[in-house]
Amino acid sequence: MQSMYIIKVKGKAKIPDYIQLRDENFVLIAYFRADRPLTKLEKYGLEGKEEALQKVINELPFGKLQKLDI
Repeated sequence: MQSMYIIKVKGKAKIPDYIQLRDENFVLIAYFRADRPLTKLEKYGLEGKEEALQKVINELPFGKLQKLDI
């Protein structure tokens, strides 16, 4: 699996919080709402890791890019 990075972006007013997944070159590969699970996880090599990904999202501080290790 390639290296991936994750960052949680704080929403404002009616805009919800979002999650960005980026590849090893920091190119955006997925962008989804933090309160809704990402679908088609197999496209990103994350199939079967839904619970682990949700745990990372819940514990992730806003605005801090970190390597996704699940």
